[in-house]
Amino acid sequence: MTVTTVMRRTSTASPAGRGGTPALVVVAHGSRDPRALSTVRALLDRVRALRPGLPVHLGHIELNAPLLPDTLAAVGDGAAVLVPLLLTRGHHVRRDIPEAAAACPARTRVAAPLGPHPLLVDALHDRLLEAGWPAGAGPDHAVVLASAGSRAPDSRADTARTAALLAARLGVLVHPAYASAASPTVPEAVRALTARGHRRVAVASCFTAPGRFATECAAAAPWLASAPLGTHPAMARLLLHRYDEARAAEAGTPEARALARA
Repeated sequence: MTVTTVMRRTSTASPAGRGGTPALVVVAHGSRDPRALSTVRALLDRVRALRPGLPVHLGHIELNAPLLPDTLAAVGDGAAVLVPLLLTRGHHVRRDIPEAAAACPARTRVAAPLGPHPLLVDALHDRLLEAGWPAGAGPDHAVVLASAGSRAPDSRADTARTAALLAARLGVLVHPAYASAASPTVPEAVRALTARGHRRVAVASCFTAPGRFATECAAAAPWLASAPLGTHPAMARLLLHRYDEARAAEAGTPEARALARA
């Protein structure tokens, strides 16, 4: 996965700076749904519990405070790894987050988004089981993987890869679909699967937190829909994995090559 480095050097070190542990800055999108902010905060509490002593901060791209530039200003001129709480290589990962990092005094590295990765599939699989997905699913079962959507080809490729990983885990067809900016939509994917003879079509919610897109996609499910990934333990582990991966890549260690293959 791509990792972006943005270095800006100043003469004064901060507690998370030269010689210290780089802060983990989790970059969430932001949402008008109050459940999203509470979910993200709870997820960060899980991250802190897994790694006590690691400075963990939250910054939003839009809609919620703290906004990412404010979070980075608070980090000062120290070191930070920005981990997108985003699932694909869309515009925010390619442009918005690196630009915010470049404009701040901190010495930063932007990690890869969370997907695709086996830990993400762990969370998707468990959420489907919680929603009632049967252990012995047959050929009449199928899944629509509902994602936010993006015009970026890399983003669609990442979603397709996640769908393929989930299909391998479940042993059924998994069809990627989108809430906006790309096709097919979730209702279109449901109709296509139904036309192919799949009588039990579930919607897997590939969203980090509750919000409008997750709600609309779940409403299109003809059978069952899983909950957003939220505070699933695999999500906290995945945030830390991307943080470690970015740090190892900067160091150029053998661990970096191992993490890149993970």
